[in-house]
Amino acid sequence: MTPCEKAENSILNEFSQSLWEPFLKAVSDYELINENDALAVCISGGKDSMLLAKLIQLYKEKSGVSFDAVYLVMDPGYNPVNRKKIEDNAALLEVPITVFESDIFEITDKVTKSPCYLCARMRRGHLYAKAKELGCNKIALGHHFSDVIETTLLGMLYGSQVQAMLPKLHSTNFEGMELIRPLYCVHEDDIISWRDYNSLDFIQCACRFTEGIDRSGDGIGDSKRQEIKALIKKLKVDNPNVEQSIFGAIHNADADSFPAFKSNVKTYFNY
Repeated sequence: MTPCEKAENSILNEFSQSLWEPFLKAVSDYELINENDALAVCISGGKDSMLLAKLIQLYKEKSGVSFDAVYLVMDPGYNPVNRKKIEDNAALLEVPITVFESDIFEITDKVTKSPCYLCARMRRGHLYAKAKELGCNKIALGHHFSDVIETTLLGMLYGSQVQAMLPKLHSTNFEGMELIRPLYCVHEDDIISWRDYNSLDFIQCACRFTEGIDRSGDGIGDSKRQEIKALIKKLKVDNPNVEQSIFGAIHNADADSFPAFKSNVKTYFNY
């Protein structure tokens, strides 16, 4: 088998229960992909988005749902080595990418306060705009189950808010556009296992903050998300189901038990 055939075959066989079925569950439960959709599958070059691209390709082939997909790579300022690795991996896995460029890294490299937040917002804006230009009505991002859990804890421990990550989001700035997260039920550890099983090598974030984590030697550096990952790992020693409990909690929030909660910007009080 070619590397592409091996990767696809493993999704449908060895990793069927951990990747393919959770992907199908998210798409079905949250109604993420519909007839006549035009998806912009956003590829950063990392393991998550490359797996997402393969899952979307397989879904298009096997689901019976008629939809279009473009595989969109935004280059925010990658160095030539990382740019080539993305292109080489796309060719290896037979993902027909469309590449466009931006100057996001140049801008965020000059920012010291919340650069990751700014980078994420700018990336999303560029992706929405390019997707709309290409006639798409949805952008698909590679956020997974573990991202959902970590984001929830980050908001609680560092943002003083109980705020989760939605599987589907209607854009307020780009009319008629939606953001979907088809990996919503897929665990990061299983993505890593699939990557390693197929001997694949993807890029990391490739910005100066990722490099800072690598230099720190503790896998954390200045990253609060890496700190949360380490915390969850510790919690799982005593409670292996801690992630599933958090995931269940954001699906069963009892608004009546909160002293105050927000909905559509407006704050409501229960006292």
